[in-house]
This record gives sequence, C-alpha cells and structure tokens, in this order.
Amino acid sequence: MSSARTARTARTVVAAALAAGLTVTALAAPALAAGPAAPAKQDHAATQAALRAAVDAGVPGAVAQARVDGRAWTGTAGERGGDDRYRVGSITKTFTATVLLQLQAEGRIDLDDPVEKWLPGLVRGNGHDGRKITVRQLLNHTSGVYSYTEDPGFQQKVFGPGFLEHRYDTWNPRDLVGIATSHAPEFAPGTSWSYSNTNFVLAGLVIEKVTGRPYGKAVENRIIKPLKLRATSVPGTRVNVPSPSSPAYSTLGGEPSAPVHDVSALNPSLAHAAGEMISDSADLQTFYRALLKGRLLPKAELRELTTTVPVSAEYPEFRYGLGISWQKLSCGTEIWGHGGGIHGSTSEAYTTRDGRHTLAANINADWTGDTQAVVEAEFCGTLPKK
Repeated sequence: MSSARTARTARTVVAAALAAGLTVTALAAPALAAGPAAPAKQDHAATQAALRAAVDAGVPGAVAQARVDGRAWTGTAGERGGDDRYRVGSITKTFTATVLLQLQAEGRIDLDDPVEKWLPGLVRGNGHDGRKITVRQLLNHTSGVYSYTEDPGFQQKVFGPGFLEHRYDTWNPRDLVGIATSHAPEFAPGTSWSYSNTNFVLAGLVIEKVTGRPYGKAVENRIIKPLKLRATSVPGTRVNVPSPSSPAYSTLGGEPSAPVHDVSALNPSLAHAAGEMISDSADLQTFYRALLKGRLLPKAELRELTTTVPVSAEYPEFRYGLGISWQKLSCGTEIWGHGGGIHGSTSEAYTTRDGRHTLAANINADWTGDTQAVVEAEFCGTLPKK
C-alpha cells in the first residue's frame, strides 16, 4: 500500500509516513517562518506532467487543483473528473486538531490536560498511561502511543485480503484504542516522535467528551458549515463516496502485479477521527487557506497549531505541528498541510503560509504513483523524473 512503495528520495520517505496515515506503514520548538513561494508556473505544465506520470506508472486516475493569487487551475489524467470527491485519509487529522484548538480558545479544554482527565482509564495497559500523556502530545505525535494500524491482526483484516470479507464491519473507536494498548508504547511520552493513528482516535474521543456529541458534528458545525465546504463530509459508517466520484483501487497489500480490487465502498469507522473524511480538491484548498490565514483560530491557537516538533534529525526539511505538517521543498518553498492515505486513495493538500498558493491532489490507487512529485511540480515547477 502507499507506505510500502519504494521511496525515491528522503523527502518522499517522510512524506509517505505522513500520507500513509491509514495504510500499512511514519520537545516543542518554534515553527519555522514560511518564506515566499517560488514563482509559480502559471500554465501548471509540470503539475499536469506529474499527474500523467502517475497514470503512466499504473494509477487509474489522478486529479489536482491549484490556486495562485485567486486564479484556479484544474488538471486530470486517466479516469478522473476535476470535481471528484474522494476519501482524504489522514488529512482528517487537521480538522480534528482544529476543533480541539477552538475548544481550548473557548476555555473548555487545555491541550496540556492529561488524556486521563477526559478519558479516564482508557489509555492503560502494557506501559501506556493516560495520566502521563497530554492532549497536545496526541496532536503532535509525541505521545508514544502505539498505532492500532500497525497491529498485524488488524492489518490482515482491514488492509490485506481480509478486507473483502470485513469491508463493511463497524469499528468502535474504544476498541481501536484497545488494540493499541495491547502492545507496548513506542517510547515514553514526549521523548520522541512516531506517527500513530491511535493519537487521533483518542483526540476525537476527547472532543466527544468535551462537547457531549459525536466529534463529526463538531467538525461539521465549526468548520464545514462556516466555510461552506459542500463536498466535505464526516461519513461515520456510510460506506459510499457521494457523486461525483471515481472508483478507488487497491492490490490489498500485494505486489504491484497482484490483482487490483475496487475498494470504493468501505465502512470508514476503521479510521474515525484519524482519517474517515471525504472531500474534494476545491474544499481542501479552501480549508487550509482559511486555517493558515486565521479564519478558524485566534492568533494564539494558530501559533500553537504551527509550533512544530522534529520528525527525524535525518530529515530536517519535515516537521510536525498539531495535526499539520511543515516541509521545505527542493526549491526552498515552505508549505503547510497534510497527506492522507486510505484504501485506494492517496491525497495531498498544502498551502504556502500566506495562503496565496494552494494545492490539493489525489490519485485513486495505493500501490503506485508519486503524489510528492505532484507537490514538487506545483510549488517548484519541477518536472517528474523519468
């Protein structure tokens, strides 16, 4: 699946860790100031070439939309429509984190609260201890909590051949946490960084405890409706992607030559607040531009959102904030956003810090295709390698 693809560069290695959020698998410091975007290729020829390269590599269809100073462009390749909706996977994490920051701004929660305060007794077992983990550490992946998507049994049932039998199963988020705590933590809270989907399942449960309603209702009322994101939804247990959309395809963890399956229909409760949402490229750009320009958060909370921690000393061009990543591209342009991977769908959504240049892209496959090349093409004008 997407995280198992061979990485072409060190940049792709870490990007895959962020994008792979829901596929088989990636010390607070001030956020680095975002520099000005490199001059954009107004014809977006490199971006279109990257979409075509993905299709040439075996992806059935690819789509990207970009906006530069208000001017919109849409590109497609293969079997895709420019307005297609798709599962955005771990891009959901930015929505989840934004809601928690809003609740903090309202004085209803402090991100430095221990998880135990809101979810008593849930994060326990095999060395996990919710009394020593803060909500902030969930959002920046420094909690050390094991990722339930790494559990071999879960992988076989949900990402492997067992998917065809279990694709419509409903997963209780507390059971997903239980899978995680059946394993030892990755490290002591606050001592390192490791991408864990369990962190954001817990974050969603915290939202529910604070608000008394499903976390998805908070996302809808606080983000989707105010921004008029008409293609964006939190599906819960709804198995289909609304039209317009294209099929999603997967080899279910097999080699690229393995049989390809249509995996469009699935019960997204397997992802919960870590990656269940559906959107399109226009809405994702609207969301990230509004977020980084301060329309969704007060200045203090926006600073917290963009206060980053290192992902790895080996990859200083990648850092992680609260449900959002920062990266410096090969041309020096700095962008904020997130990648997302779920069955048959790999997405990227990014903006420059000033919101002047945005991109959202998706390919409807999870075993091939280089979405990071689409990002480099749009923000740097870099043609894909042949």
